[in-house]
Amino acid sequence: MRIADKMNYDQIKGNIARNRSEMSELQNQAATQKRVNKPSDDPVAASRVLFSKTEQRGADQYIKNLNYARSFLDFSEQSLGELSELLIRAKELAIAQASDAGASEQTRRVVAAEVSQLYDQSVQIANRKLGERFIFGGYKTTKPPFSLEGEYQGDSGELKIHVDKDAFLAMNIPGNAVFQGVGLTKDGGSFKTQKQATTVNEFLDQKFAKEMEAEKDPQVAHQQEMETRGPASVRTPNVERQQEAQPDGEITGSNVFDTLKKLETALMANDKAGVQESLDRIDGAINQVVLSRTQMGSRVMSIDNSLNSLHASNVDLKTTISQNEDADAFEVISNMNKTEDTLKATLATSGKLVEKSLMDFIS
Repeated sequence: MRIADKMNYDQIKGNIARNRSEMSELQNQAATQKRVNKPSDDPVAASRVLFSKTEQRGADQYIKNLNYARSFLDFSEQSLGELSELLIRAKELAIAQASDAGASEQTRRVVAAEVSQLYDQSVQIANRKLGERFIFGGYKTTKPPFSLEGEYQGDSGELKIHVDKDAFLAMNIPGNAVFQGVGLTKDGGSFKTQKQATTVNEFLDQKFAKEMEAEKDPQVAHQQEMETRGPASVRTPNVERQQEAQPDGEITGSNVFDTLKKLETALMANDKAGVQESLDRIDGAINQVVLSRTQMGSRVMSIDNSLNSLHASNVDLKTTISQNEDADAFEVISNMNKTEDTLKATLATSGKLVEKSLMDFIS
């Protein structure tokens, strides 16, 4: 087979280009410490890395959601802790003024002034806000949920936050449940919560159920219009009418504000029997607040478990990414040295093949 000079030149050029290409790839791996820098380097590993990174970004966002929900619940629980101390103080005052042994009309009037201060403090606690959100207003987080007279101006909505795939957690308890006993079961063991749609299918099922209910009772048909819930700061008239029309349940619990106000009235009127009757109402209010704190505590525990799970999942995902993407530094350096020696040998041998010029053939 005849070997032409052009064939030698093409072979030399191809060898040098291949060696330099390998050297460039190894230098890039050494600089980035990654074996896979683009999908063409290893399509299978690249797909696994992209999937793991997507999962990791999702887990990071869930962790942010959980941390925010935890701060919201912690602040709410702290506020209810102050409310518990306030009610306990009210009970101490009521016990001290419930008999004639250590109390008189004058002392009851003095204590009534303190109970009035406790009432004002309870309204302030009910109107607490975290950032720009009132924590006890349900969905209505942009305006105070309670008036100075203790009237509830919020709704029964629970702010549910996405904490995992197909998993939601309510990070608040509506103020009417905590301060007015709305939705409390007759045994005082738990609060009845609304079933809120978290998927399109659940929303459609609830809408169909509302339409069927409206057909049975035409008088409330105009109140059964269902719309998707927008941001907490934007409430459409139909949604507000719907929430007002929804029954919040029987008020089987205690109204904290009425309890304090009745105690103050009984003290001002020197009504010993009224003060004694207020003790049972205060006990009911304390138990109601303790129940709310218990529910918040269980949600915080659930958040802690979810955070531990997500942090562990993040570690596994980072390990998977490292195994598929990172380069072995010792192997890369070894290959670089070997490729560099090969390139030098190629250049040295190639120089001998191309050292002849046209004058060599003419002579």
